[in-house]
Amino acid sequence: MSDADRLRLIRTPGIGPVTYRQLIARFGDATRALAALPDLARRGGGRAPSPPEQRVIEHEMQRVSELGARYLFLGNADYPPLLAELENAPSAIIVRGDIALARRPAIAIVGARNASAAACRFARQLAHDLAGEGASVVSGLARGIDTAAHMGAGARTIAVIAGGIDIAYPPENAALQERIAQEALLIAEMPPGTEPRARHFPHRNRIIAGIAAGTVVVEAAPKSGSLITARLANEAGREVMAVPGSPLDPRAQGCNLLIREGAILVQTAADVLEQIRPIDARAVRAPTSPFAGAPPDDADDAARRAIAALLGPVPVAVDELIRQSGHPPAIVQTVLLELELAGRLERHAGGRASLA
Repeated sequence: MSDADRLRLIRTPGIGPVTYRQLIARFGDATRALAALPDLARRGGGRAPSPPEQRVIEHEMQRVSELGARYLFLGNADYPPLLAELENAPSAIIVRGDIALARRPAIAIVGARNASAAACRFARQLAHDLAGEGASVVSGLARGIDTAAHMGAGARTIAVIAGGIDIAYPPENAALQERIAQEALLIAEMPPGTEPRARHFPHRNRIIAGIAAGTVVVEAAPKSGSLITARLANEAGREVMAVPGSPLDPRAQGCNLLIREGAILVQTAADVLEQIRPIDARAVRAPTSPFAGAPPDDADDAARRAIAALLGPVPVAVDELIRQSGHPPAIVQTVLLELELAGRLERHAGGRASLA
């Protein structure tokens, strides 16, 4: 399939990573999936989403090339293998730099933007030591702990940003971002020119957690984005580690809470490496196919009515829909796909869905 058609499908409103996987598995390639959208949406009782025009996609692809970047599509041989294991792995990422860094064992280091000087020093040294042991260090290029981790890891760092690959945020990290793109690896999911918005950061956080074999949190408030990254890492079956701090410091409360809830207490690079060893190729094996197991079957009207009747505004697990409806998983997934393309279904974390 052509990269342009794949990108048209990915950029179509309402088609997220889960739906993209199902469409490719069902129709074999993006060209046939695009052609099938109107019929699928009609079956779901709505109008099909409109893919962007070809010229819009060609302009984006040209801009990516001008920036010295390239696309990695889910299913490509050099797509980060641990990231591909996520159910909602990005359908495409845009990268600048050495993609080999994403294929070696990686540790995410995240934490507070307003971190203390001591915590930044600790994060910088931890990243330096991990890089010295051959690990890649992943973070989000934010102020504070993220910046310290990138600087400590040097040329063995991976920066995942929330906006377009040509947008520096925060602005004071513009030089660091460019240096990482030239000497290490810079990753973005959003198209070029996209300014980072609050809704983009959880998407960035799942990439950070997904690339890494483990996530270390260094200073974090109880409701910080770093704890979101830790939660996503835990949901992906990765190790979650935290650096303890003083109970008198509000910036340490999130880490101490993680430890109380079962995160591994770490204080040195040796502690971190102990949790993810052995570091070898077996730890970063690629899945056989990211598009395996999607529904190939068509549903009849009776099945559509029965499954739709089980849905409501409260998210429900797809497994529960299968159990209660009595229909095979392939039929249930087909109906959910049709409803989503019709704009009547929303997907949620943990394999749940609700009516839009």
